[in-house]
Amino acid sequence: VIFLGVYSIFAVLLARLSVNEDLAGGLNSYRKSFKYSCIFLVIYGFTTPIFAFDTVMSLEAHWFSTMFGWYNFAAMWVSSLAIIAIMLILLKRAGYMTWVNNSHLHNLGQFIFGFSIFWTYVWFAQFMLIYYANIPEETVYFYKRFELYKFWFFLNLILNFLTPVLLLMDRDNKRSETKLLIVSIIVLCGHWVDYYQMIMPGTVEAHNGFGILEVGIALGFVGLFTFTVLRTLSKNALAPKNHPFLQESLHHHI
Repeated sequence: VIFLGVYSIFAVLLARLSVNEDLAGGLNSYRKSFKYSCIFLVIYGFTTPIFAFDTVMSLEAHWFSTMFGWYNFAAMWVSSLAIIAIMLILLKRAGYMTWVNNSHLHNLGQFIFGFSIFWTYVWFAQFMLIYYANIPEETVYFYKRFELYKFWFFLNLILNFLTPVLLLMDRDNKRSETKLLIVSIIVLCGHWVDYYQMIMPGTVEAHNGFGILEVGIALGFVGLFTFTVLRTLSKNALAPKNHPFLQESLHHHI
């Protein structure tokens, strides 16, 4: 709760500075935004692993991994990139943010591609070390997921590694609205699957289920998130009028 409260404070603060930048102009708000963003990155980098330890890894009372925090950090980061891509493309198709061009989409596609590989790197490093050492206290984590959740185990890798790597390797796919939108939705669903197979074995073991309850809860959070974001976006301009790098961004081309 404390971590989420701190994140929310920074979100409100940065949003207010962005609005003040449009109203007052100058570089004062931009410099403050830059300073607070740097502070937030340090706080977020240190608190995300702790948050993952407390909320997810604690479900496995007799298992621990020092890489688990960074594994969750990578999952959160690539999921946020996928959400940004989805929101950006849908807003553009709805007639907003028409200045977004293929080069902007290309950069987003590169980030999703790169950090999907980073997520896989952390996943494989954690899996390989535990598999190679073959210590019972450590292998029990992957044993339960491989034996009891084999379908979800491999689906996780297919959605979060193979799909973005194979589809976003091509330059044209990164610059295509439709293809980038599809990949972003797949990646977002893939990380839902990732957390499903992280949480369920430690709570219900083999007595898992997948039905209207799981889908309904996920759709409920999607609806709440979408409502909150769109309601907030409707209160202010979608493009900062006085940002010092606005013209550079509008004419971005690669």
